Amino acid sequence: MSEGGRRPASGQGPVRAGPGPAGRRPGTGDAGEGIPAQALPPETDSAVSDSTGPARAGPAGQGSPAEAAALEAAAASGQRIAELEDLRLRALADLDNMRKKCASQVSRAEAETRARVALQWLPVVDNLERALAHAQADPGSIVDGVRAVRNQAVSVLAQLGFARRDDDLGAEFDPVRHEAIASREDPSAPEGSIVEIVAPGYGEGDRQLRPAQVVVARSS
Repeated sequence: MSEGGRRPASGQGPVRAGPGPAGRRPGTGDAGEGIPAQALPPETDSAVSDSTGPARAGPAGQGSPAEAAALEAAAASGQRIAELEDLRLRALADLDNMRKKCASQVSRAEAETRARVALQWLPVVDNLERALAHAQADPGSIVDGVRAVRNQAVSVLAQLGFARRDDDLGAEFDPVRHEAIASREDPSAPEGSIVEIVAPGYGEGDRQLRPAQVVVARSS
């Protein structure tokens, strides 16, 4: 008989082809070889076991929670910066409006003050004009009229807060209240005292309109 029809030797059963190389008996090869197919786990089990591995990336365009939080914080910061910039611009505009309003109020107050002062001086001017109108009259009456006008002008200055000072004669020289325009020897007066008032001072302290112009005594 040909090899193809040769029967196996007596005492040996037919040789079965295993999953491994030819001639390897079941159980004597690699682990898992020769195990019936029914004992193998289904393929879905391996897919389940893969899910326990490293986390897979989410859908395209989505980052991690930390990245999302950072983006939200950046957006909130940008919105806050815009709000603060708007507040800054509003504050600058309010400040500029307030500055213009204050400047307008100061200018109006100054104009009103000048008008009040000018109004108080109008009677003085009127009396001077009356005195000039009677220039051909008795000289004595003219002198009296000029003196009256002078007294009226001094009264106007006092009403404005700048009263005339007539107590400087004989006082000790004070550079705050007095302006020395000359000095002279005067044996009867202490050195450094005021012996003559050329022009009186008006006002006191911080409201001094003008210091008195005086002559100061000096030693010989």
